[in-house]
Amino acid sequence: MNALNTVWDLFLPKPYRDSGSAHNEWNIEGLRTAVKVHGTMNNPSDVDTGWTVEIAMPWKALSQYAHRAAPPADGDHWRINFSRVEWKVNVENGRYRKIPGLREDNWVWSPQWVIDMHQPELWGYVQFSTLETGTAPFIPDPSWQARMILYDLYKAEKSFRREHGHFATSFSELGTMPTADGVRVSLEPRTGGFIATARAGQSVVHETEDSRCWEDH
Repeated sequence: MNALNTVWDLFLPKPYRDSGSAHNEWNIEGLRTAVKVHGTMNNPSDVDTGWTVEIAMPWKALSQYAHRAAPPADGDHWRINFSRVEWKVNVENGRYRKIPGLREDNWVWSPQWVIDMHQPELWGYVQFSTLETGTAPFIPDPSWQARMILYDLYKAEKSFRREHGHFATSFSELGTMPTADGVRVSLEPRTGGFIATARAGQSVVHETEDSRCWEDH
């Protein structure tokens, strides 16, 4: 979204780091948006206060890719992040111009620890509730520790492949076994990759070489 209320819909089936391709042709059917500008547009001669945006996304458009109930049930968690991008500019002849040679500035809601918004393992949690806003206690994701263990294992496997040209088929070959209290991890090779599984309490989570992660229910 920008201050002109221009919308860019993009569907990314998996992160760019795993050869994900951007589907720019995707559209959120029924999307509703609104923008409020507190100042003037593209006028360097004055000082503006800011601008706000409001977006309403229909559950039907998201359900195709959610891989879970949509709309969500009371107490459900979804992973989400928000990003804002801004370019540094100069004013030339009464117009804004990007400063050559400078990268854009990026803000995110939940830290990514790298300049890359597309790290879904590190996105924040939104908890849905039927209670009045702000009154429902947050319920931590019981699978979070298992997911983080698998993310560490995924990164170790990717590093191993860069060095050796293939994924490790065992922890002994990999030279490491990510561990945490109460979490049991297994590694199963498959054609072209691997399936790693972490068990923590009642949570059983799997992750593959392309960082696809899912939980048994």
